[in-house]
Amino acid sequence: MYQLIIIDDEENICQGTAHIFPWDMVGLQVAATFTSGKQALEYVHKNHVDVILTDIRMPLMSGLEIAKEINLFNPDIKVVFMSGFSDFNYMKEALLHSVSDYLLKPIRYDELLTCFQRIKEQLDSKLCIKEAEVQPSYYQQIVTTTMNYIKENVKDATLESAAIHVNMSPSYLSRLIKEKSGVNFSTHLLNCRMKKAAKLLRGIEYKQYEIAFLVGYDNPKNFSRAFKQYYGVTPKEFRESELVNDFDLSSKGNINEA
Repeated sequence: MYQLIIIDDEENICQGTAHIFPWDMVGLQVAATFTSGKQALEYVHKNHVDVILTDIRMPLMSGLEIAKEINLFNPDIKVVFMSGFSDFNYMKEALLHSVSDYLLKPIRYDELLTCFQRIKEQLDSKLCIKEAEVQPSYYQQIVTTTMNYIKENVKDATLESAAIHVNMSPSYLSRLIKEKSGVNFSTHLLNCRMKKAAKLLRGIEYKQYEIAFLVGYDNPKNFSRAFKQYYGVTPKEFRESELVNDFDLSSKGNINEA
């Protein structure tokens, strides 16, 4: 899904807009809400955002100032204004900063739906054009970078954190990994966790519950269950086996990674 943030200096409007409208129906996910334009911009600089829905009149930083900054930082991000004032000068300024739409409060459901259906179509169209223009090797490099990220952050890696690392939306990265490697993100993550766990179990430096924590399991029982499902033996059996040094890891749960 495309990532949306909502900005309004009135917290109740932020939360109401975020939770009342079925954003997933138009392919959007509310990633965050803000009552401060400055905080919102800080978030945009650190996270992937596709659409911004913002009030115009706000203290410290107005919606117009936000739109200006976004237009300079990343003009591909769609900005939609919402305001309780039908002011021609605001509308004129909005056009100068390539704002996608201007919605008057109180915003009607059908207006919101029509607006964001149109924005999703625009985002989908731009994405198709980008996919046609980009060389296949670029996408393969994204997948390779993601796989390296998982290996280096096996304990804490998530689809969301990996997507931020490669500057893509989680849904698009998930689809790309599946398309290029044949398996999904969670399978790649599981592979890395189990292989690292097996490597650590060969040694004597860590106890089993410590290994569970090091590979991303807060509950040792869940780790033991996952390990047995993956390798066919429990971590204890694996460690105590006289055949541990000859245990063929490649024959268990092996899935080719991109």
